[in-house]
Amino acid sequence: MVIPAEVRAQLVAHSEREAPNEACGLVLFREDRAQRYEPGRNAASSPYRFELEFDDPEIWFAEDDGYELAVFHSHVSAPARPSRTDVENIGLWEGKPYLVYSIHRDDLAAFRIEDGRIEELPVTR
Repeated sequence: MVIPAEVRAQLVAHSEREAPNEACGLVLFREDRAQRYEPGRNAASSPYRFELEFDDPEIWFAEDDGYELAVFHSHVSAPARPSRTDVENIGLWEGKPYLVYSIHRDDLAAFRIEDGRIEELPVTR
């Protein structure tokens, strides 16, 4: 997965604005390259979990325009890897790209979670 510097900067900025709570949103990909970031709202308002919401529900239809959707969220102090809570609450994101940014470590990583298994996906700029 390619995350260009400008998209990564948006992920980092949103994460820092939302701290100490987790930030969350969607990264829209085409052919494994991030095209843009759509910041969401963490309805859980929590530093330990997220519930992704958008004021404009149209973003959920971006797949109809040929985008692959990847969920994104931040960890304030934990590493950039899915937590037990993330795995247990994967829901509709099972099998889809799952990005985690660690504010504390300034690290961005991508995964695919399926049947409780976590597969790391390569991330480049």
